[in-house]
Amino acid sequence: MPHSSRVGVALVSAIVPTRDEEDNIAECLDSLLCWLDDVVVLDSYSTDRTVDLARSAGARVVCRAFDNFSAHKNWALDNVQLEHDWVLFVDADERITPALAAEIRAKVPDAPKTCDGYYIPRKTWFRGRWMRSMYPDYNLRLIRRGKGRYEDRIVHEHVVVDGSAEYLENPLIHRDEKGIERWLDRHNRYSSMEAFETWRTRHGHPAERSIEANLAVRGPQRQRFLKQFAHRFLPCRPLIHFLYHFFVKGAVLDGRRGFQYSLLRAFYEYQVSLKLQELAESGSPLRRKYEDMLP
Repeated sequence: MPHSSRVGVALVSAIVPTRDEEDNIAECLDSLLCWLDDVVVLDSYSTDRTVDLARSAGARVVCRAFDNFSAHKNWALDNVQLEHDWVLFVDADERITPALAAEIRAKVPDAPKTCDGYYIPRKTWFRGRWMRSMYPDYNLRLIRRGKGRYEDRIVHEHVVVDGSAEYLENPLIHRDEKGIERWLDRHNRYSSMEAFETWRTRHGHPAERSIEANLAVRGPQRQRFLKQFAHRFLPCRPLIHFLYHFFVKGAVLDGRRGFQYSLLRAFYEYQVSLKLQELAESGSPLRRKYEDMLP
């Protein structure tokens, strides 16, 4: 049962997607349950202690087999019973700071009727250090229930809201301490999905048009413009991506960690390029994997 009469509790429900997140889930939930009375862990049948830890912390747990990121989250919006009219999506390796919680508590009750969402800046940590070059990395995470859905994209998906979206000032913390092996495993999977989405875009799939590509608008619109421009027009994209992130985004100021992160991001782009080539090859393993979904 909700306890919205408690002092400081916001009229917001939180959804935390998980799979095998026992190293992160307790700290994530601690940052939510101190100011929210409705927190749902959307678990994809974890094989570790994630579910037990979530229930012990006081969160509700709903289990669903994972298919892809957008479908998974849209299913939660459609099927999970939520107590409040605003929904906050938080990954297990993210933390809500007290300043951000206070800002959300202040904003939500007085949100304009035309505002259906809020972008939240994100501070990303890599190998124990905050990456200044990754800030602010705006994500639309707080949405009015029934007024927003995730676009038809299986990875790096964004929310599309009916009305306008505003920007919050205080960041959430993105800090995963599972190590470089887990980072590489995760981005190997992501690069396959990104190659699939790039292939669909090149062949006229409408998903990329759900968010307008616009260099002049900060957030997903600018990211979408740069991504589409790079994939269509730039040669040597991994090298250009490294130079852009290291010098233009300022990773050079992050020292050795900045160089390492920029190099890994360039390698990620190289993986996407190689996998795009494989998707073009009839009968290739990656082509067979996505055969039923390709245009």
